[in-house]
Amino acid sequence: MAKEKVCLAYSGGLDTSCILAWLIEKGYSVICFMADVGQEEDFEAAKQKALKIGAEKVYVEDLRREFIEELCFPAVQCNAIYENVYLLGTSLARPVIARSQIAVAQKENCVAVSHGCTGKGNDQVRFELAFYALQPSIKVIAPWRIPEFYTRFAGRNDLLDYASQQNIPVTSTKSKPWSMDENLAHCSYEAGILEDPDTTPPQDMWKLTVDPTRAPDTPEDFTLFFEKGLPTKLVHTDETGASKTITDSLDLFLAVNTIARRHGVGRIDIVENRFIGMKSRGCYETPGLTCLRSAHLDLEGLVLDREVRALRDQFVTFHYAKVLYNGLYFSPEREFLEKAIVASQEQVNGQVRCRVYKGGFSVLGRSSETERLYDMSESSMDEIGSFEPSETTGFISVQAIRLKKYGAMKNEKGER
Repeated sequence: MAKEKVCLAYSGGLDTSCILAWLIEKGYSVICFMADVGQEEDFEAAKQKALKIGAEKVYVEDLRREFIEELCFPAVQCNAIYENVYLLGTSLARPVIARSQIAVAQKENCVAVSHGCTGKGNDQVRFELAFYALQPSIKVIAPWRIPEFYTRFAGRNDLLDYASQQNIPVTSTKSKPWSMDENLAHCSYEAGILEDPDTTPPQDMWKLTVDPTRAPDTPEDFTLFFEKGLPTKLVHTDETGASKTITDSLDLFLAVNTIARRHGVGRIDIVENRFIGMKSRGCYETPGLTCLRSAHLDLEGLVLDREVRALRDQFVTFHYAKVLYNGLYFSPEREFLEKAIVASQEQVNGQVRCRVYKGGFSVLGRSSETERLYDMSESSMDEIGSFEPSETTGFISVQAIRLKKYGAMKNEKGER
Protein backbone atom coordinates (compact mmCIF):
# COMPACT_ATOMS: atom_id res chain seq x y z
CA MET A 1 0.00 0.00 0.00
CA ALA A 2 1.39 3.40 -1.03
CA LYS A 3 2.42 5.70 1.77
CA GLU A 4 0.61 8.99 2.26
CA LYS A 5 2.61 11.96 1.05
CA VAL A 6 3.44 15.07 3.08
CA CYS A 7 4.97 18.25 1.69
CA LEU A 8 7.38 19.67 4.28
CA ALA A 9 8.65 23.26 4.30
CA TYR A 10 12.34 22.46 4.67
CA SER A 11 15.25 24.75 5.51
CA GLY A 12 18.13 22.36 5.95
CA GLY A 13 18.51 23.33 9.60
CA LEU A 14 18.39 21.10 12.66
CA ASP A 15 14.65 21.47 13.38
CA THR A 16 13.27 20.70 9.91
CA SER A 17 15.87 17.97 9.34
CA CYS A 18 14.66 16.21 12.49
CA ILE A 19 11.03 16.81 11.49
CA LEU A 20 11.79 15.22 8.11
CA ALA A 21 13.23 12.11 9.79
CA TRP A 22 10.33 12.02 12.28
CA LEU A 23 7.70 12.19 9.51
CA ILE A 24 9.44 9.31 7.72
CA GLU A 25 9.52 7.42 11.04
CA LYS A 26 5.74 8.00 11.31
CA GLY A 27 5.24 6.28 7.95
CA TYR A 28 4.91 9.22 5.57
CA SER A 29 6.59 9.69 2.21
CA VAL A 30 7.99 13.22 2.39
CA ILE A 31 8.33 15.78 -0.39
CA CYS A 32 10.59 18.61 0.75
CA PHE A 33 9.90 22.15 -0.39
CA MET A 34 12.39 25.04 -0.20
CA ALA A 35 11.56 28.63 -1.14
CA ASP A 36 14.22 30.98 -2.47
CA VAL A 37 13.03 34.40 -1.35
CA GLY A 38 16.50 35.90 -1.43
CA GLN A 39 18.07 34.42 1.71
CA GLU A 40 21.78 33.71 1.51
CA GLU A 41 21.68 29.92 1.65
CA ASP A 42 23.31 26.91 -0.02
CA PHE A 43 20.19 25.38 -1.51
CA GLU A 44 22.03 22.54 -3.26
CA ALA A 45 23.70 21.42 -0.03
CA ALA A 46 20.33 21.51 1.77
CA LYS A 47 18.74 19.54 -1.06
CA GLN A 48 21.37 16.83 -0.88
CA LYS A 49 21.00 16.71 2.91
CA ALA A 50 17.23 16.16 2.63
CA LEU A 51 17.68 13.39 0.08
CA LYS A 52 20.28 11.72 2.31
CA ILE A 53 17.87 11.78 5.26
CA GLY A 54 15.21 10.11 3.12
CA ALA A 55 13.10 12.69 1.32
CA GLU A 56 11.45 11.31 -1.81
CA LYS A 57 11.94 14.57 -3.73
CA VAL A 58 13.15 18.11 -3.03
CA TYR A 59 11.75 21.17 -4.77
CA VAL A 60 13.68 24.47 -4.69
CA GLU A 61 11.46 27.25 -6.05
CA ASP A 62 12.78 30.70 -6.98
CA LEU A 63 10.14 33.10 -5.68
CA ARG A 64 12.19 36.28 -5.55
CA ARG A 65 10.49 38.15 -8.39
CA GLU A 66 6.93 37.46 -7.28
CA PHE A 67 7.93 38.29 -3.71
CA ILE A 68 9.11 41.73 -4.82
CA GLU A 69 6.41 42.49 -7.40
CA GLU A 70 3.36 41.03 -5.65
CA LEU A 71 4.16 41.74 -1.99
CA CYS A 72 6.97 44.23 -1.42
CA PHE A 73 5.97 46.78 -4.05
CA PRO A 74 2.28 46.93 -3.00
CA ALA A 75 3.55 47.42 0.57
CA VAL A 76 5.59 50.38 -0.69
CA GLN A 77 2.52 51.73 -2.50
CA CYS A 78 0.55 52.03 0.72
CA ASN A 79 3.52 52.73 3.04
CA ALA A 80 2.67 49.55 4.97
CA ILE A 81 4.01 49.58 8.51
CA TYR A 82 3.01 47.70 11.68
CA GLU A 83 2.78 49.59 14.96
CA ASN A 84 4.53 52.56 13.34
CA VAL A 85 7.95 50.85 13.17
CA TYR A 86 7.98 47.37 11.60
CA LEU A 87 8.06 47.12 7.79
CA LEU A 88 6.67 43.56 7.79
CA GLY A 89 9.64 41.85 6.15
CA THR A 90 8.81 38.37 7.47
CA SER A 91 5.06 38.76 6.96
CA LEU A 92 5.49 39.83 3.34
CA ALA A 93 7.32 36.63 2.36
CA ARG A 94 4.86 34.15 3.84
CA PRO A 95 2.08 34.35 1.22
CA VAL A 96 4.34 33.52 -1.75
CA ILE A 97 6.00 30.71 0.21
CA ALA A 98 2.68 29.18 1.28
CA ARG A 99 1.21 29.48 -2.22
CA SER A 100 4.20 27.73 -3.80
CA GLN A 101 4.23 24.99 -1.16
CA ILE A 102 0.56 24.25 -1.79
CA ALA A 103 1.25 24.12 -5.55
CA VAL A 104 3.98 21.52 -4.95
CA ALA A 105 1.70 19.57 -2.60
CA GLN A 106 -1.03 19.51 -5.23
CA LYS A 107 1.40 18.46 -7.96
CA GLU A 108 2.65 15.57 -5.83
CA ASN A 109 -0.85 14.58 -4.58
CA CYS A 110 0.10 15.17 -0.94
CA VAL A 111 -2.54 14.64 1.72
CA ALA A 112 -0.85 17.08 4.09
CA VAL A 113 1.62 19.90 4.41
CA SER A 114 3.99 20.39 7.34
CA HIS A 115 6.16 23.16 8.75
CA GLY A 116 8.65 23.76 11.56
CA CYS A 117 7.06 26.86 13.10
CA THR A 118 6.95 27.05 16.88
CA GLY A 119 3.70 27.14 18.83
CA LYS A 120 4.43 30.63 20.15
CA GLY A 121 5.15 32.50 16.92
CA ASN A 122 3.13 34.31 14.28
CA ASP A 123 4.35 32.20 11.37
CA GLN A 124 2.29 29.14 12.28
CA VAL A 125 -0.80 31.34 11.88
CA ARG A 126 0.37 32.93 8.63
CA PHE A 127 1.22 29.64 6.96
CA GLU A 128 -1.77 27.66 8.12
CA LEU A 129 -4.37 30.30 7.29
CA ALA A 130 -2.81 30.54 3.83
CA PHE A 131 -2.85 26.75 3.42
CA TYR A 132 -6.53 26.50 4.32
CA ALA A 133 -7.50 29.41 2.07
CA LEU A 134 -5.62 27.95 -0.89
CA GLN A 135 -6.71 24.33 -0.38
CA PRO A 136 -9.52 23.99 2.16
CA SER A 137 -9.24 20.20 2.32
CA ILE A 138 -5.53 20.11 3.17
CA LYS A 139 -4.29 18.55 6.41
CA VAL A 140 -1.62 20.45 8.34
CA ILE A 141 0.98 18.67 10.46
CA ALA A 142 2.53 21.12 12.93
CA PRO A 143 4.99 19.04 14.99
CA TRP A 144 5.78 21.76 17.54
CA ARG A 145 2.09 21.69 18.57
CA ILE A 146 1.90 17.88 18.76
CA PRO A 147 2.55 16.64 22.35
CA GLU A 148 4.19 13.45 21.11
CA PHE A 149 6.79 15.55 19.29
CA TYR A 150 7.45 18.43 21.66
CA THR A 151 7.69 16.19 24.75
CA ARG A 152 10.15 13.93 22.96
CA PHE A 153 12.22 16.89 21.76
CA ALA A 154 12.09 19.19 24.76
CA GLY A 155 15.27 21.04 23.88
CA ARG A 156 18.10 21.44 21.39
CA ASN A 157 20.12 18.61 22.95
CA ASP A 158 17.25 16.18 22.29
CA LEU A 159 17.24 17.22 18.64
CA LEU A 160 21.01 16.78 18.42
CA ASP A 161 20.78 13.30 19.99
CA TYR A 162 18.06 12.31 17.51
CA ALA A 163 20.09 13.70 14.61
CA SER A 164 23.03 11.54 15.71
CA GLN A 165 20.83 8.45 15.97
CA GLN A 166 19.34 9.06 12.51
CA ASN A 167 22.72 9.91 10.92
CA ILE A 168 21.51 13.41 10.11
CA PRO A 169 24.53 15.58 9.30
CA VAL A 170 24.81 18.55 11.64
CA THR A 171 27.40 21.13 10.68
CA SER A 172 27.63 22.69 14.14
CA THR A 173 26.45 21.83 17.62
CA LYS A 174 26.87 25.38 18.87
CA SER A 175 23.94 27.63 18.12
CA LYS A 176 24.01 31.40 18.05
CA PRO A 177 22.06 32.69 21.06
CA TRP A 178 19.19 33.99 18.89
CA SER A 179 17.09 32.83 15.94
CA MET A 180 17.12 34.39 12.48
CA ASP A 181 14.85 34.61 9.46
CA GLU A 182 16.16 36.13 6.25
CA ASN A 183 14.70 37.06 2.88
CA LEU A 184 15.36 39.63 0.18
CA ALA A 185 13.57 42.37 2.12
CA HIS A 186 15.03 41.89 5.58
CA CYS A 187 16.58 39.76 8.28
CA SER A 188 14.95 39.29 11.67
CA TYR A 189 16.50 38.28 14.99
CA GLU A 190 14.64 37.11 18.09
CA ALA A 191 14.68 34.70 21.05
CA GLY A 192 17.69 33.64 23.09
CA ILE A 193 19.55 36.54 24.66
CA LEU A 194 17.19 38.97 22.88
CA GLU A 195 14.25 37.88 25.03
CA ASP A 196 15.46 40.35 27.65
CA PRO A 197 14.27 43.63 26.10
CA ASP A 198 17.03 45.52 27.93
CA THR A 199 19.85 43.46 26.40
CA THR A 200 21.76 45.37 23.73
CA PRO A 201 22.16 43.29 20.55
CA PRO A 202 25.81 42.34 19.99
CA GLN A 203 27.46 43.92 16.97
CA ASP A 204 28.19 40.54 15.36
CA MET A 205 24.47 39.73 15.28
CA TRP A 206 23.63 42.11 12.44
CA LYS A 207 24.13 40.24 9.16
CA LEU A 208 22.94 42.49 6.35
CA THR A 209 24.03 46.02 7.17
CA VAL A 210 27.29 47.73 8.02
CA ASP A 211 27.49 49.22 11.50
CA PRO A 212 26.36 52.83 10.85
CA THR A 213 29.32 54.16 12.84
CA ARG A 214 31.66 52.29 10.49
CA ALA A 215 29.80 53.12 7.28
CA PRO A 216 31.53 55.21 4.59
CA ASP A 217 32.34 58.81 5.51
CA THR A 218 31.01 59.95 2.13
CA PRO A 219 27.23 59.96 1.51
CA GLU A 220 25.80 58.17 -1.52
CA ASP A 221 23.10 59.73 -3.70
CA PHE A 222 20.61 58.09 -6.06
CA THR A 223 17.28 58.84 -7.71
CA LEU A 224 14.14 56.71 -7.51
CA PHE A 225 11.31 57.00 -10.04
CA PHE A 226 7.70 56.00 -9.35
CA GLU A 227 4.68 55.37 -11.59
CA LYS A 228 1.31 54.97 -9.91
CA GLY A 229 3.16 54.53 -6.64
CA LEU A 230 5.35 51.67 -7.87
CA PRO A 231 9.16 51.91 -8.09
CA THR A 232 10.02 51.78 -11.81
CA LYS A 233 13.57 53.08 -12.15
CA LEU A 234 16.77 53.65 -10.20
CA VAL A 235 19.52 55.98 -11.39
CA HIS A 236 22.80 55.95 -9.47
CA THR A 237 26.55 56.01 -9.85
CA ASP A 238 28.10 52.57 -9.51
CA GLU A 239 31.40 51.72 -7.82
CA THR A 240 33.34 52.42 -11.03
CA GLY A 241 31.96 55.96 -11.20
CA ALA A 242 29.67 55.24 -14.15
CA SER A 243 26.04 56.34 -14.20
CA LYS A 244 23.72 53.33 -14.12
CA THR A 245 20.00 53.05 -14.81
CA ILE A 246 18.01 50.03 -13.62
CA THR A 247 14.38 49.37 -14.55
CA ASP A 248 13.87 45.64 -13.90
CA SER A 249 11.91 45.29 -10.66
CA LEU A 250 14.06 42.58 -9.09
CA ASP A 251 17.34 44.18 -10.14
CA LEU A 252 16.11 47.56 -8.87
CA PHE A 253 15.30 46.13 -5.45
CA LEU A 254 18.63 44.30 -5.26
CA ALA A 255 20.53 47.47 -6.19
CA VAL A 256 18.75 49.66 -3.61
CA ASN A 257 19.39 46.92 -1.05
CA THR A 258 23.09 46.93 -1.84
CA ILE A 259 23.34 50.72 -1.52
CA ALA A 260 21.43 50.80 1.76
CA ARG A 261 23.32 47.85 3.26
CA ARG A 262 26.74 49.40 2.83
CA HIS A 263 25.56 52.57 4.58
CA GLY A 264 23.90 50.81 7.53
CA VAL A 265 20.32 51.83 6.72
CA GLY A 266 17.27 50.02 8.10
CA ARG A 267 18.10 48.70 11.57
CA ILE A 268 15.41 48.69 14.26
CA ASP A 269 15.05 47.11 17.71
CA ILE A 270 11.46 46.89 18.95
CA VAL A 271 8.93 45.17 21.19
CA GLU A 272 5.82 44.29 19.20
CA ASN A 273 2.41 42.77 19.87
CA ARG A 274 2.09 39.34 18.30
CA PHE A 275 -1.19 38.17 16.79
CA ILE A 276 -1.35 35.24 19.21
CA GLY A 277 -1.58 37.57 22.21
CA MET A 278 1.90 38.10 23.61
CA LYS A 279 4.58 40.74 23.31
CA SER A 280 7.81 39.88 21.55
CA ARG A 281 11.17 41.62 21.20
CA GLY A 282 12.58 41.61 17.69
CA CYS A 283 15.50 43.20 15.88
CA TYR A 284 15.18 43.81 12.15
CA GLU A 285 17.32 44.90 9.22
CA THR A 286 15.28 46.19 6.29
CA PRO A 287 17.69 48.23 4.14
CA GLY A 288 16.24 48.59 0.64
CA LEU A 289 12.60 48.57 1.65
CA THR A 290 13.29 51.38 4.14
CA CYS A 291 14.63 53.56 1.31
CA LEU A 292 11.82 52.72 -1.12
CA ARG A 293 9.07 53.36 1.43
CA SER A 294 10.63 56.63 2.63
CA ALA A 295 11.06 57.94 -0.93
CA HIS A 296 7.49 56.97 -1.83
CA LEU A 297 6.13 58.62 1.31
CA ASP A 298 7.97 61.81 0.41
CA LEU A 299 6.69 61.87 -3.17
CA GLU A 300 3.12 61.55 -1.94
CA GLY A 301 3.55 64.82 -0.11
CA LEU A 302 4.02 66.50 -3.50
CA VAL A 303 1.41 64.77 -5.63
CA LEU A 304 -1.30 63.12 -3.52
CA ASP A 305 -4.55 64.85 -2.61
CA ARG A 306 -4.73 65.47 1.12
CA GLU A 307 -8.14 63.86 1.70
CA VAL A 308 -7.22 60.75 -0.30
CA ARG A 309 -4.00 60.55 1.67
CA ALA A 310 -5.81 60.92 4.99
CA LEU A 311 -8.33 58.19 4.17
CA ARG A 312 -5.59 55.90 2.90
CA ASP A 313 -3.42 56.47 6.00
CA GLN A 314 -6.24 56.09 8.50
CA PHE A 315 -7.88 53.05 6.96
CA VAL A 316 -6.05 51.33 4.12
CA THR A 317 -2.46 51.47 5.39
CA PHE A 318 -3.38 50.48 8.93
CA HIS A 319 -5.59 47.56 7.93
CA TYR A 320 -3.35 46.34 5.11
CA ALA A 321 -0.43 46.08 7.55
CA LYS A 322 -2.67 44.31 10.05
CA VAL A 323 -3.89 41.85 7.40
CA LEU A 324 -0.30 41.05 6.40
CA TYR A 325 0.95 40.71 9.96
CA ASN A 326 -1.94 38.48 11.03
CA GLY A 327 -1.66 36.07 8.09
CA LEU A 328 -4.85 37.09 6.27
CA TYR A 329 -3.34 37.74 2.85
CA PHE A 330 -5.63 35.26 1.06
CA SER A 331 -8.80 36.96 2.27
CA PRO A 332 -11.54 39.15 0.76
CA GLU A 333 -10.46 42.09 2.91
CA ARG A 334 -6.96 42.02 1.44
CA GLU A 335 -8.40 42.00 -2.10
CA PHE A 336 -10.59 44.99 -1.21
CA LEU A 337 -7.71 46.89 0.37
CA GLU A 338 -5.41 46.33 -2.61
CA LYS A 339 -8.05 47.77 -4.95
CA ALA A 340 -8.18 50.82 -2.71
CA ILE A 341 -4.38 51.04 -2.77
CA VAL A 342 -4.32 51.04 -6.57
CA ALA A 343 -7.03 53.72 -6.72
CA SER A 344 -5.14 55.91 -4.26
CA GLN A 345 -1.95 55.77 -6.31
CA GLU A 346 -3.19 56.96 -9.72
CA GLN A 347 -1.51 60.35 -9.28
CA VAL A 348 1.67 59.17 -7.55
CA ASN A 349 4.12 59.70 -10.40
CA GLY A 350 7.51 61.39 -10.15
CA GLN A 351 11.05 61.09 -8.94
CA VAL A 352 12.84 61.48 -5.61
CA ARG A 353 16.51 62.34 -5.18
CA CYS A 354 17.78 60.37 -2.20
CA ARG A 355 20.83 60.21 0.04
CA VAL A 356 22.06 57.55 2.46
CA TYR A 357 24.70 58.26 5.07
CA LYS A 358 25.75 56.43 8.24
CA GLY A 359 22.44 54.68 8.88
CA GLY A 360 20.25 57.57 7.76
CA PHE A 361 18.06 58.15 4.72
CA SER A 362 17.21 61.68 3.56
CA VAL A 363 15.56 63.32 0.58
CA LEU A 364 17.44 65.93 -1.46
CA GLY A 365 14.51 66.87 -3.68
CA ARG A 366 11.42 65.61 -5.47
CA SER A 367 9.62 66.46 -8.70
CA SER A 368 6.78 65.33 -10.95
CA GLU A 369 6.17 66.11 -14.60
CA THR A 370 2.56 64.97 -14.58
CA GLU A 371 0.95 66.09 -11.32
CA ARG A 372 -0.10 69.69 -10.65
CA LEU A 373 -1.35 69.81 -7.07
CA TYR A 374 1.72 71.74 -5.94
CA ASP A 375 1.95 75.28 -7.31
CA MET A 376 5.26 76.98 -6.49
CA SER A 377 4.01 80.52 -7.11
CA GLU A 378 0.87 79.87 -5.09
CA SER A 379 2.93 78.55 -2.15
CA SER A 380 5.46 81.37 -2.33
CA MET A 381 5.69 83.83 0.55
CA ASP A 382 7.12 86.41 -1.88
CA GLU A 383 4.22 86.66 -4.34
CA ILE A 384 0.45 86.34 -4.29
CA GLY A 385 0.18 84.15 -7.39
CA SER A 386 -3.27 82.66 -8.01
CA PHE A 387 -4.08 82.21 -4.32
CA GLU A 388 -6.75 84.53 -2.92
CA PRO A 389 -6.51 84.92 0.88
CA SER A 390 -10.23 85.68 1.10
CA GLU A 391 -11.02 82.16 -0.08
CA THR A 392 -9.69 80.72 3.14
CA THR A 393 -12.81 81.85 5.00
CA GLY A 394 -15.17 78.96 5.69
CA PHE A 395 -14.94 75.22 5.21
CA ILE A 396 -16.71 75.21 1.81
CA SER A 397 -14.28 77.75 0.36
CA VAL A 398 -11.25 75.82 1.60
CA GLN A 399 -12.54 72.62 0.01
CA ALA A 400 -13.41 74.54 -3.16
CA ILE A 401 -9.78 75.58 -3.60
CA ARG A 402 -8.67 71.95 -3.39
CA LEU A 403 -11.35 70.62 -5.72
CA LYS A 404 -10.77 73.36 -8.31
CA LYS A 405 -7.10 72.38 -8.52
CA TYR A 406 -7.95 68.69 -8.73
CA GLY A 407 -10.59 69.27 -11.40
CA ALA A 408 -8.21 71.38 -13.48
CA MET A 409 -5.61 68.63 -13.34
CA LYS A 410 -8.13 65.97 -14.43
CA ASN A 411 -9.37 68.18 -17.26
CA GLU A 412 -5.82 68.80 -18.42
CA LYS A 413 -5.32 65.04 -18.70
CA GLY A 414 -8.60 64.58 -20.56
CA GLU A 415 -10.01 62.36 -17.84
CA ARG A 416 -13.22 64.39 -17.53
